[in-house]
Amino acid sequence: MEMIEVIDAYGHKNILSTHKMTFEITKEEKLSLKGDCIIGVRANKACKDLNDRLKRFVTKDVPVKITIHVGKYIFEANAMGHPSLILTDEKDIVVRKSNYVCPRTLAVKSDKAAIDIPRDMILMLNKNDTKGKMVISVNF
Repeated sequence: MEMIEVIDAYGHKNILSTHKMTFEITKEEKLSLKGDCIIGVRANKACKDLNDRLKRFVTKDVPVKITIHVGKYIFEANAMGHPSLILTDEKDIVVRKSNYVCPRTLAVKSDKAAIDIPRDMILMLNKNDTKGKMVISVNF
């Protein structure tokens, strides 16, 4: 059985996507150049808003697949859920290569980070009107 959650987010002129350990989407509208892990702003959901059933599954040691769709481009990352996940942040969703857990963390042990996202996709995300989707899927 599979559980899927879809989150919409938008591009921003300051999206760099150069972080080597994480990638993130945020409900925030503004983005400074310091936010080098952020790949989408104005998201319609944060960790707190995720489906309760999905939250129950990602708080187990289960594979979590995150797929980013922007125009004709698709980027996939494979990560893991974790029993210590809190999933209560009201603004952000972060996927991490490390095991670090905080209220913003959706998944850990990701095989990819912001730096791995194809540059053609990031060029599209440098436009404020570009809409993208983050699809979270958990098999159980």
